[in-house]
Amino acid sequence: MAAELTTHELIARHRPTLDQALEAIRTRAYWSPHPEHPKAYGEHGSLDAAAGKAAFDALLGTRLDLGQPGTDDWVGGEVSPYGIELGVTYPHADIDVLLPAMKAGQGAWRDAGAETRAVVCLEILKRISNRTHEFAHTVMHTSGQAFMMAFQAGGPHAQDRGLEAVAYAYAEQVRTPRTAEWTKPQGKREPLVLTKQFTPVPRGVALVIGCNTFPTWNGYPGLFASLATGNAVLVKPHPRAVLPLALTVKTAREVLAEAGFDPNLVALTAEHQGEGIAKTLATRPEIRIIDYTGSTAFGDWLEANARQAQVYTEKAGVNTVLVESTDDYKGMLSNLAFSLSLYSGQMCTTPQNLLIPRGGIRTDQGPKSFDEVAADLAKAVDGLLGDDARANALLGAIVNPDVKARLEAAASLGEVALASREITNPDFPGAVVRTPVIVKLDGAKPDDEAAYMSECFGPVSFAVAVDSAADAVDLLRRTIRDKGAMTVGAHTTDEEVERAVREVCLEEAAQLSLNLTGGVYVNQTAAFSDFHGSGGNPAANAALCDGAFVANRFRVVEVRREA
Repeated sequence: MAAELTTHELIARHRPTLDQALEAIRTRAYWSPHPEHPKAYGEHGSLDAAAGKAAFDALLGTRLDLGQPGTDDWVGGEVSPYGIELGVTYPHADIDVLLPAMKAGQGAWRDAGAETRAVVCLEILKRISNRTHEFAHTVMHTSGQAFMMAFQAGGPHAQDRGLEAVAYAYAEQVRTPRTAEWTKPQGKREPLVLTKQFTPVPRGVALVIGCNTFPTWNGYPGLFASLATGNAVLVKPHPRAVLPLALTVKTAREVLAEAGFDPNLVALTAEHQGEGIAKTLATRPEIRIIDYTGSTAFGDWLEANARQAQVYTEKAGVNTVLVESTDDYKGMLSNLAFSLSLYSGQMCTTPQNLLIPRGGIRTDQGPKSFDEVAADLAKAVDGLLGDDARANALLGAIVNPDVKARLEAAASLGEVALASREITNPDFPGAVVRTPVIVKLDGAKPDDEAAYMSECFGPVSFAVAVDSAADAVDLLRRTIRDKGAMTVGAHTTDEEVERAVREVCLEEAAQLSLNLTGGVYVNQTAAFSDFHGSGGNPAANAALCDGAFVANRFRVVEVRREA
């Protein structure tokens, strides 16, 4: 097919960005090419706020035809957590037709080389970035995130993670030279001389199983890591969050075609209500890579049953914050209150268990008892969310009925330090908005342990009384080892306690944040610098992003001949 975008043009346009991304993952310093502020958009081909909203509104009630082969039906049914029926329908695929079509383009994509694949991926990301305002509304109305969070996390932060994956993929592929001249001396005889060629080759078709809460942020790393390493990518969105990934697939297909490649290298498979096609797809012999974010039960199933594929999972964990002492009590409470409230706690990184010595903690405001810490944290959350407009902007909406049910049941587990309350969203009366609940539990009681040692996804946290800092450290270790953790936080002014917590996190492979009291929160990670998950505890078998996340998506095949 004739290319509208030449490789030379794409390299000239995007190679500087790729080089900056490579430098960023080397230095781990702050960098992002994607603006976080909504007012930064509206020039150079990007949509401003009004145009983005209009583009989203124009999608409602339409059929999103991607031009894919094997479409045998049209499916839909997404309802926004804010109460709006999206009414968009998507292609339902005959997999026996679609998968062979996807594989057909892999040879040319493989032969294009690592640099060409990288700059094509960057062109896809650039076009998505230009539509950030539009994508923000799609993420908001499928995940329940408040608009500003949907704009940032679903837009520039997701795009950063996709670019980060491309950078790691490129770095790993070019680690081995494309050609080499090999000469072995033979003494008095003529030397042995070989010419060797090394080619990164894809594993096969990659499957991205999308999640409901962060469809782009969690979906882009696997999608772009697989595509940049030469694999075709089949995207299976969560049934309640199809639209953001469907638009992503549409954009990718357009860019691939314009660059002279088969658009079927990226395709979408939406499903009928209750169809449950993920298990069927995951065990197909054509599927050689799987990226999954979601429940531990299905993640474990994938790891056990998708034996033909390289499986990358981000599952559930029990995130813990150890509170032993602080020299900024007010800052600590403010920081924790924000962490517990953001997106109604519907993040895989939100703290759940707050381990506090029952004898209290030392602070710059004097000693504080366990009950005082719990009560003061409750006041901090109340203060943060006391204004309904600000509360709606932070909390967003409850993403599904299961989260609401867990929230309502949590109050019966122990003494309630902070009761959840209902908030009305004047712009979206159908939204279910609830403030967090904080429940006090006793770390020494077996019945309480059953509660705090299970993930309670949503705006639920437990203030757990422990006998001492040493007991808190022991419980932290057991929690990470048995249940996993995406994040760990600690507040301490004691060097020995800090050393003990750090040692636990190093030994159990958990990412640690110490004494956060300002504008950085334990449940936020920055692309190019922070690792999301470690791949070393039960919460996830991979990290976003590192070399291990991309290196096994391709193999290097050697062709050698006598010179």
